[in-house]
Amino acid sequence: MTVLSTAPLPSIIRIAAALLIGTDNRTLLVRKRGTQAFMQPGGKIEAHERPVDALTRELEEELGLVIEPAQASYLGHFSAPAVNEPGFEVQAELFLVHIACDVTPAAEIEEVVWIDPATDGDLVLAPLTRDLILPFYRSSLTPSA
Repeated sequence: MTVLSTAPLPSIIRIAAALLIGTDNRTLLVRKRGTQAFMQPGGKIEAHERPVDALTRELEEELGLVIEPAQASYLGHFSAPAVNEPGFEVQAELFLVHIACDVTPAAEIEEVVWIDPATDGDLVLAPLTRDLILPFYRSSLTPSA
């Protein structure tokens, strides 16, 4: 006998996100207007877009940062509960991007902050950033025994 779960499936938000690393090895986090949690910059992937193209579009819209797709190194697929949309799950295609320039918050971004990725910067972080992306990055910095 097959038992079907009656629990609702979460609605999915597909995004492309950047682990932006500056020349001092700090990482950039953003906070959207009207929210409390900081997260990686990036945004929703349109139906016709490749994730890296969505990332380049979102970085320019949100931060005035113009990059070439080849500058973004794919790190993987990460999923977590969405911080600002209850009942939704965010599924992120994550890219590593090194930059050596200033950024300016634009569009829906209210605040940007650079933090040491070994810490949480004493900030409220989105679950994807707090539980997956920063720990993933920290583990990549730890030398193998």
